Amino acid sequence: METIQNYIGGTFRAANSGDTIEVYNPAKGEVYASAPDSDQSDMEAAITAAAAAFPAWSALSIDERSGYLMKISERITAQLDALALAESIDNGKPLWLATMVDIPRAASNMKFFANAITQFASESHEMVGKAINYTLRSPLGVVGCISPWNLPLYLFTWKIAPALAAGNTVVAKPSEVTPMTAYLLSKIADEIGLPAGVFNIVHGLGHKTAAVLSSHEKVKAVSFTGSTRVGAEIARTAAPLFKKYSLEMGGKNPNIIFDDCDYQKALKTTINSSFANQGQICLCGSKIFVQRGIYERFKNDLVALAEQRTVGDPLHAKTKMGAVVSKPHFDKVLGHIEIAKSEGGNILCGGKAVQPKGFENGWFIAPTIIEGLEPYCQTNRDEIFGPVVSIMPFDTEEEVIQLANDNDYGLSMTLWTENLSRAHRMAAQLEAGILWVNTWLLRDLRTPFGGMKNSGVGREGGFDALKFFTEQKNVCIAYEK
Repeated sequence: METIQNYIGGTFRAANSGDTIEVYNPAKGEVYASAPDSDQSDMEAAITAAAAAFPAWSALSIDERSGYLMKISERITAQLDALALAESIDNGKPLWLATMVDIPRAASNMKFFANAITQFASESHEMVGKAINYTLRSPLGVVGCISPWNLPLYLFTWKIAPALAAGNTVVAKPSEVTPMTAYLLSKIADEIGLPAGVFNIVHGLGHKTAAVLSSHEKVKAVSFTGSTRVGAEIARTAAPLFKKYSLEMGGKNPNIIFDDCDYQKALKTTINSSFANQGQICLCGSKIFVQRGIYERFKNDLVALAEQRTVGDPLHAKTKMGAVVSKPHFDKVLGHIEIAKSEGGNILCGGKAVQPKGFENGWFIAPTIIEGLEPYCQTNRDEIFGPVVSIMPFDTEEEVIQLANDNDYGLSMTLWTENLSRAHRMAAQLEAGILWVNTWLLRDLRTPFGGMKNSGVGREGGFDALKFFTEQKNVCIAYEK
């Protein structure tokens, strides 16, 4: 049994109450660690430590702050194998996926913002013959970073890196479902000598910990990734306090495939965009629209690929899909499949739990493709966030634009066509924060990331993240006559 601890003011400690939360290995359905069941008193201690550390941290040169972030990036890379194994055990995802994607991206996040802050320039505007205006950007102070369970270290560092680079001190709350790599990151921060109080991690249940960040007067901004329900709660609390907030929430992402697509590339990418990380990525394509001319062929080929995907031991090199993250989520996803059946959906493959040999108590679900659903039914509107997709035919460009946009969410869409004019035309009309054309999950860290509608408020990534974590001030200096 491993014991996870909070990291507050440069020290590792249990929750003030002494209470703990059980942490499960999803592949085995067994408790393997404990984490602090923190409460408001732990958060108060972290916020106090962060506030005390802010003056000195914000006064450091950009190069000094950049240097600390670069050291963290280097340590993440040096500990790649250990971190990937921890992520796989904690989350249920295949080890190869954590090794190839999650941990390298965490290192890249730290490195990117270590470099980006050195290029983050002030703006100036001359009023010819009258004055010069220039804009100063200063760190906010103490900021809160709340991250989800699906990409634990990947998304944790995505928030922490720009916040620290900009000169803020951080109180971070990782998901209580997957706390291990956040804890290991706190050990890295301690190893490199990050000044005490600059980076604090408080583990625990959201309503007892994360909620404090939204309401506390010393916390100047909150960056959140998670469910739309929790994001709405943060907005209701933070907005009346005039606190800055960035909310990256849910998605119900259309995947639009025209009959002039590069068929094999579209097919291969679609199977990944449907079921990567057990469908537990906010950017997964969960509604697949296929033009009628290739619909039957594409559907049959997609089902065949889905049935070939190995579901089982996350540590086995040939495993394509591991376990979903928790028993409640396992039950939720299976419940959505039952709803789809009640709505007239035809289960083309999957639709059931899987019990791999040696992992009979784990939370595994077969990749599931559903046909025959109405475009606007509950299954096609709710974010299921699991290995479940629906597939539907369409005829015209105008029709599929309407189908794709009639969506409570607007995070991402994927478009497959070799018609360049169509791609540009539809890019202007589709309502999503991110549109991939003939690819999926190809990310440039300089670009803005975020969604429309119920998918969120604000943008992260690149200079957008650094702007969010800073306050701007215009200085106008008049010329003397």
